Amino acid sequence: MTRPLEGITVVSLEHAIAAPFCTRQLADLGARVIKIERPGVGDFARAYDARVKGQASHFVWTNRSKESLTLDLKNADAMAALRQLIAKADVLVQNLAPGATARMGLAYEDLKSDHPGLIVCDISGYGEDGPYRDKKAYDLLIQSEAGFLSITGTPETPSKAGNSVADIAAGMYAYTNILSALLLRGKTGQGSHIDVSMLEALGEWMGYPMYYAYEGATPPTRSGASHASIYPYGPFPAGDGGIIMLGLQNEREWKVFCDKVLLQSDLATDARFASNALRNQNREALRGLIVSAFSALSTDQVEQRLEEAQIANARMNDMAGLWAHPQLKSRDRWRDVGSPVGMLPALLPPGRNSAFDYRMDPIPKVGEHTDAILQELGLSSEAVQALRAAQAI
Repeated sequence: MTRPLEGITVVSLEHAIAAPFCTRQLADLGARVIKIERPGVGDFARAYDARVKGQASHFVWTNRSKESLTLDLKNADAMAALRQLIAKADVLVQNLAPGATARMGLAYEDLKSDHPGLIVCDISGYGEDGPYRDKKAYDLLIQSEAGFLSITGTPETPSKAGNSVADIAAGMYAYTNILSALLLRGKTGQGSHIDVSMLEALGEWMGYPMYYAYEGATPPTRSGASHASIYPYGPFPAGDGGIIMLGLQNEREWKVFCDKVLLQSDLATDARFASNALRNQNREALRGLIVSAFSALSTDQVEQRLEEAQIANARMNDMAGLWAHPQLKSRDRWRDVGSPVGMLPALLPPGRNSAFDYRMDPIPKVGEHTDAILQELGLSSEAVQALRAAQAI
């Protein structure tokens, strides 16, 4: 079974999340991804925590199916090996500090004449030019710059997303841009340069709140887990302490909700709640009525009523609930992947394809593939040992 990116080689000067997340998607589709790490310690994300049998949760998530090559890029012989690798590669990905690859002579402009088919993808906080070009950028800082924090949380407390949403956005746009560049190269024979900015990636995801606040209009309010402008849409407690999320999208559903869930048909014509705008305006009064109606019911009973009324709903799962989610189990979405500490469970990538299975190979230990890759480049075992003695690998 042929995977879409089999035969494609990706060299990645990567750390943390955005670039590793991008290149793991490429590896999932069959690309050979060679991850360049610092000798000894490797990607600093390896030390973020030790929650997965001693391995870091971020690293386990974003680095399966890769080969780890350790190189000290301040060493001339190690840099020469990297240049040999790049000469054989289809894609170079990097998210080092701003300007780092240019200082090493590895910018797209430095490489394109010798490697016209090479695709170079640079991932940074703010892009390769502009007044913020050299500004340091981490996920939380980009969430702040992109306005994400201004609409997320409660009225009293702006809150970051619970995962690395800016890194994920940048990683996914890098991934899709690389796929597009590979398709374009298939038509033109030419590589290209991709410049992905975390700010621009998350800015794209902020499209709805930006337009909602168009020309100085009031932006969406921070409404916790509730919708900022549609009501009822959010979390409500059941009588047994469970939390049910529900969402109403139109007036037909509002009438059904009153009749079959709240068992209070007269509320559907209450003047305070006659439209979504009025329900949103009077949300505290309506919330009190809903909570009161749910207080005599268990979580299962509330969910049953919502299902019977065909009102959209969900349980508020925690991480244990997601690990054990019956839908993921039923659809056979889990696989075991190897790691330096043994087999670990991993979710298959989203999207089931009838033509191929995703690659789900091990998570590498630091430098696990160094000797094999260098010998593949033509270095003798003695040369490899000399590099190791010089602490270049």
